[in-house]
Amino acid sequence: AMYWATTLMAVPNPEPSAINLAFFLHMLCFYPTLSLTNTLALHNMTDAEKQFPLIRVFGTIGWIIAGFTLDWLGWTSERSMFWLTISAATALGLYSFTLPHTPPPNAGKKASARELLGMDAFELLKRRSFLVFIISSFLICIPLAFYYQLAAKSLQQTGVANTATKMSYGQISEIVFMLAMPLFFKRLGVKWMLLVGMACWVIRYALFAIGAPTPDPMISLMLIGIVLHGICYDFFFVTGQIYTDKAAPKEIRGQAQGMLVLFTLGIGMFIGAWITGVVEGTFTPPEAVALNGEAKEHADDLKAASDKLEAELKDWSDEQKADLDYWKGMTDNVRDKYKADDLKVPPIEERIAIVEDLTSRETTPDVRTALNYQETIDTNADQRDEKSMQALKLLDWQWIWAIPCIFAAIVMVIFGILFQDDTQATTTEAEVSEDALKTTNPLPEDSDPNQS
Repeated sequence: AMYWATTLMAVPNPEPSAINLAFFLHMLCFYPTLSLTNTLALHNMTDAEKQFPLIRVFGTIGWIIAGFTLDWLGWTSERSMFWLTISAATALGLYSFTLPHTPPPNAGKKASARELLGMDAFELLKRRSFLVFIISSFLICIPLAFYYQLAAKSLQQTGVANTATKMSYGQISEIVFMLAMPLFFKRLGVKWMLLVGMACWVIRYALFAIGAPTPDPMISLMLIGIVLHGICYDFFFVTGQIYTDKAAPKEIRGQAQGMLVLFTLGIGMFIGAWITGVVEGTFTPPEAVALNGEAKEHADDLKAASDKLEAELKDWSDEQKADLDYWKGMTDNVRDKYKADDLKVPPIEERIAIVEDLTSRETTPDVRTALNYQETIDTNADQRDEKSMQALKLLDWQWIWAIPCIFAAIVMVIFGILFQDDTQATTTEAEVSEDALKTTNPLPEDSDPNQS
């Protein structure tokens, strides 16, 4: 599905709906792996509170490597980034064959339609504590969409370079707090772990609202908000996954993990993405709308020039393409030198004349035509980005970030009042009942429990 999406983006005049369908199919394949890997890992552990964070931290390391790799390769805004996705997914698929054999609890039994649809997990919602947890998890993921959709854009608009690397600071902090989670579990317990995670989400949105892009942005506050992502994610999502595993009977733990993903990263993020778009549009002034319109015009001109260049190069020989690469590289060097000296960059024809004067090498008409198309592409790309950036600066970022802050604070208060962790009590009662059974009906030391 990802390969299909990548190839669709490479063709002239790509169809957005087809690309969105390809991404949707990719996500249908990817998202079930979140609950499957959690279930597989937790099934093979003897002490989830200690062992799960130590294993889960490697996923965070992989996320960081991906962000740094994109910046290093210069693929942050390039279609090539999806080739990294394809490569990683292929490697993961092959590695999955080496995972430990973990048959389902009901292996050998005929599966019902109810089990295949994961409906058994919904029985957990009859328990008040789990119902409060699921509803709170669903609601808290609505403002989370603001962070995923707007944090990088908000940071980039301040002029910060290497945005992908800066966003990885959140994953770096994840490693620290993930490794410290067993200690916090002992001191805080499930409810306070979840509350601390929610509280940090509220603080993060507040930091973005205060330091948000303005004529005088406070970038340090935004970076602190990014670093808080470690506590936000670990203390809420990872704790929630462990709590779900403890709350669910072993026969439906996989279904329970799937239900958690459905309500959080599925329905919650879907609604959150829609609300984020509405809020962003509401606090986008008419001047910004006009600038976005101009950016769209430049994008259309860029596409037209790209199509002309592609048609021009269609029947070119390798020698002609190599000649074009030479001239493009040389004229780019002239442009970069003028920029470095803070001088106005001369038009492409003047840059060609400078190169011809320096190298005593003349261009051919077809190369000049292609270079002019390329100049049009570069110019429109720069103007499109400039108009988009000007539009972003006009957004009312304080209110855009204040809304998820207020929403998350309300969810946190409701959760704190209503939620009580009953998994420890349930486990204790089960252990007491089992001990009582052994006491009232002891087996002889040499008896066979299966025969009994």
